[in-house]
Amino acid sequence: MTDQEHPFLPVELVFNPNWWHKTAGICFDRSFYLDPKVRIENDMIMRRVLYERYGELGLGEPDPQPRPVIGSLHVAGGFVIPALLGAEILFIKDAAPQPLPMHLTAEQIDRLKKPDFRKTWPMNVLIEQMDALEAEWGYLVGDLNTDGLLNAAYHLYGGDLFTDFYTAPHRVQRLLGMIADLIVDVSEYVRARTGSCSISVNRMIARVCPQAFLHANCSVPMISPRSYRDLQLPIEKRMAQRIQPFGIHHCGDNLQRYAGYYSELPLSFVDVGWGSDVAACRRAFPDAFLNLRLSPVRMLKCTPEEVAADTEALLSAAGPLDRVGVCCINMDYGTPDENIFAMYSVVEKYRLNRKEV
Repeated sequence: MTDQEHPFLPVELVFNPNWWHKTAGICFDRSFYLDPKVRIENDMIMRRVLYERYGELGLGEPDPQPRPVIGSLHVAGGFVIPALLGAEILFIKDAAPQPLPMHLTAEQIDRLKKPDFRKTWPMNVLIEQMDALEAEWGYLVGDLNTDGLLNAAYHLYGGDLFTDFYTAPHRVQRLLGMIADLIVDVSEYVRARTGSCSISVNRMIARVCPQAFLHANCSVPMISPRSYRDLQLPIEKRMAQRIQPFGIHHCGDNLQRYAGYYSELPLSFVDVGWGSDVAACRRAFPDAFLNLRLSPVRMLKCTPEEVAADTEALLSAAGPLDRVGVCCINMDYGTPDENIFAMYSVVEKYRLNRKEV
């Protein structure tokens, strides 16, 4: 990637729904995601609030105008794939939507088939809204968090999923393969309509390569690297053959344990979870964009000096910084602005040093 494709050391912030609820009065009920008018109104509020608080960091807009948004660009949280597979979704006023556990039996898992997403809730509703908004505006904005293989599978039958990695691997492979096809089907469709498919997984995608697909591997640390290699990696390779550019979101603190296997994928973007060995990850992914994630817990609880030290440690370990970004995702209400500005001041120092070279 070149400087023309993304700014040097881009920064992104994503706040937890409780932050938005208490700061801006936004309610994350069903209408936030599924009512076009409410979606558009909240999108304007969020862009304005970000500018008022963090405009000097390059966030938000001073006078945001309505736009035909189909999925929020400012919060994370995937429910579409579990819903398509039959999960009931609990919407909460100040939290991300929660797919309720389904507790399917082994026999029900074996009979499960990929749904036609165009005719299944919530995509049938969202597609109808896409059609209406595009007819009115001529274009669409935003996308939908399409989750990840293990994330979605876990909602279907809980902890037995991990037992079946050893006792019924063929069942797991079949299920993950079906979910993979569904994820890519939906992602390709959304990208064809809006131009992006993973900004709602991590906003940094918008800074780097808006059309990239980012697969959410939040649950991969719950299995061993060997289990990942044997059962999930072959499926992700097939996903990567279908949809490019391809990236991995790994929010766990142990990315380096899986990096050797991840490196077998054609990765253009890697989300590096806080606590991971950044230097080892750079060695494993020499050509990928590394998105370095700060801890939202430390951002909430630590001093500005500690947050600055965290940021410095990440950047000093990342090697050449032309393919690096910094973010903090899902920050809670009460996160001190001083800590956010402390992080940004370190990034600015590296930007200025680059200009002086």
